Amino acid sequence: AEVTIAEALKEAGYETAHIGKWHLGEEPHGPTAQGFDLQIPQWNKGWPRRGYHAPFGLDGLEDQPGDYLTDRLTDEALDFIESSKDKPFFLYMSHYAVHDPIHGRKDLVEKYQKKLAGMKKPKGPAYILEGNPDDDQPLTRRQLDQAMSQPEYAGFSILPRRSVKIKQHQDNAEFAAMVETVDESLGRIRAKLESLGLTENTIVILFSDNGGMSAGNFGNPNRVIKPEALDTAFSTSNLPLRGAKGFLYEGGIREPMIVHWPGKHKQGYVCDTPVVSTDFYPTILEMVGLPTRPKQHPDGVSLTSLIQGGKFIERDGIYWHFPHYSNHGMQSPGGAIRVGDWKLLEYFENGTVQLFNLKKDLSEQHDLSQREPEKAAQLLSQLRDWRKRVGANMMPPNPAWQR
Repeated sequence: AEVTIAEALKEAGYETAHIGKWHLGEEPHGPTAQGFDLQIPQWNKGWPRRGYHAPFGLDGLEDQPGDYLTDRLTDEALDFIESSKDKPFFLYMSHYAVHDPIHGRKDLVEKYQKKLAGMKKPKGPAYILEGNPDDDQPLTRRQLDQAMSQPEYAGFSILPRRSVKIKQHQDNAEFAAMVETVDESLGRIRAKLESLGLTENTIVILFSDNGGMSAGNFGNPNRVIKPEALDTAFSTSNLPLRGAKGFLYEGGIREPMIVHWPGKHKQGYVCDTPVVSTDFYPTILEMVGLPTRPKQHPDGVSLTSLIQGGKFIERDGIYWHFPHYSNHGMQSPGGAIRVGDWKLLEYFENGTVQLFNLKKDLSEQHDLSQREPEKAAQLLSQLRDWRKRVGANMMPPNPAWQR
């Protein structure tokens, strides 16, 4: 049977709370069925029901006119910390922000609009086109750039040849405001820990679940975004990284991570070793002195040595598996592997592979799969072996599909 990190900690006597975004299944598979004592709100989707400004329409979360969702969730987190201060506790503070819809808190939106007005206009195009590399005849970078001037590629929607526009400038005041409220939330939580004398006995991990949404959300394939509404649909630019949320390029899978482990970590240390979210399970167990559960985290590695200043952990590679058609970016289902500086992407629709050397080409503009066939074959074999080893599910072919 599967045992979640919350269940493992609860068994060890921890009070457990999930506040915010779940997006891991509807009832009866919600947080309280997965080891959490408390769930706020009772809404298992990955986005807010009515947006970020009250009324939220969320069961279990009261609101007043003028309330902002990120702030209210933080209020609930502070209440949980207060009520659990005399016991071990695990708080999964999973903000809906900065998921769309892009609704910033009004005072902060004004702040960043003023800042933007005093800045120089950025150079280069505001948007570029990105296609699907797994198409039968994928568009080259040159063809995509040329297509930007063609009438059929005007506007903001799903465009011909499964292409979409990617935001290139960081100039969205609404999104900047959302980011600052998450920053404020972390600051309020840290201040609460300080006021209760818990700072030196509490581990804090800050992490994001995907890259910035610079490609828009086209879960509704008929969506057309009006020019005046772009800031509500395209959050930010991920440059110099390629792609966005929904892509296997670095713009979709590279995120910030900060760890505070009082008395244990090397303060101010910046670690360049790549890690992945499946590493959290064994890491947290080891941090709090509990035995690891290898059968529950077969694709995770403890990061404690890295957090304490080490440079290396024993692993054969880092893996990604996304057997879905994404509503962000119109990419084929696929997977990826990273070993050292090398990264290989495999797409499941037509079997396309791409190979990049991230040390030399962080923007993933130069596919080396034809120039380095032995490296590509080695990584592809390793990726497929990993899928078999961990029992990764694949998409069944659609018998009704026609070219």
